[in-house]
Amino acid sequence: MNNVSHVTERIIWHYACHIDDVPSEGGACALINGKQIAIFNLSRRGEWYATDNQCPHKQQMALSRGMTGCENDEPKVACPFHKKTFSLRTGAGINDGTLQIATFPVQVQEGKVFIGMQD
Repeated sequence: MNNVSHVTERIIWHYACHIDDVPSEGGACALINGKQIAIFNLSRRGEWYATDNQCPHKQQMALSRGMTGCENDEPKVACPFHKKTFSLRTGAGINDGTLQIATFPVQVQEGKVFIGMQD
C-alpha cells in the first residue's frame, strides 16, 4: 500500500465590488481580509483578473492604477510608476523575470465580482 498524502487548499470567495466599479480596460482596488487586491476588467477580451496591488519593484500599492494591455496575447499590467510589467494570468514579471506578483481567481456573477483566496 502506498502512503501518499494529498492536501487540497480550500478557496473562499469574497465579494469585492460591483462590475461597474471597475473601469473597462482598467483596474480598481478592493480591500479583502486586510489585503489590497487589484481587480482588472479586460472588457474587450471578456476577461477579469485579480492580483496583489503591491508592485514588488518598489513596494508601492499601485498596480490597480496601471496600464493594461497584451503582449503576444498575454494579458498584462504595467506599474504606473516604473513600468514594470506583469502577466495577469500568472503574475510573472514580463520585462523583469526576477519579479513576481500573486494572482487570484475571479468570478463574476449577477453583476458582482468575487475574488477567491485560499483558506
